[in-house]
Amino acid sequence: MKKADVFEFYRRLAEGDPAPETELKWTNPYTLVVAVALSAQATDVGVNKATRRLFEEVDTPAKMLELGETGLKEHIKTIGLFNTKAKNVIAAAQILVDRFGGEVPEDRAALESLPGVGRKTANVVLNVAFGHETIAVDTHIFRVSNRTGLAPGKDVRAVEDKLEKVTPQPFRAGAHHWLILHGRYICKARKPECWRCPVADLCRFRPKTPPPGAVA
Repeated sequence: MKKADVFEFYRRLAEGDPAPETELKWTNPYTLVVAVALSAQATDVGVNKATRRLFEEVDTPAKMLELGETGLKEHIKTIGLFNTKAKNVIAAAQILVDRFGGEVPEDRAALESLPGVGRKTANVVLNVAFGHETIAVDTHIFRVSNRTGLAPGKDVRAVEDKLEKVTPQPFRAGAHHWLILHGRYICKARKPECWRCPVADLCRFRPKTPPPGAVA
């Protein structure tokens, strides 16, 4: 995709959603870390449902340790892989208390040292909680980047690196949100809704999917 097309691609997404935000519910950097870690292989809707009461009770690593692994499981048992996730969340809380004074570090390497926190989660936390211009590549962003030709790559890191290279200002801070929401609601995996896509003419995907009921 040409440089001018990339700018126009983001401009149109930004025009449709000037202030994009994560759909995960969170109250502070710590609850964001927990929510993003729980969202792996789960929907934001499912995570929000499970954490609504949890975050009313627990909003610090110390409180999470008080709740304990068994108590946490009761809150998140509707989420996939909840046993492993509960174990990781408790282990991460212990590290945050022991090494970081109970505060979430504003540092990628430190974040990635926490159990259950990989590069994608660290990027989300840095972007959403601390305002860094990071782009966390999930399945939606990977698909959109490759399908449209915005930032093609063979794996998530290659796509992330390409997005970092081609995404211009003033769109870098919101790029993660625009792309994930576009993939979630318009550029869907099985059947992208090209007929209502604001960037269809810039996208290399062929053939474009027709609107429902259209005559082939």
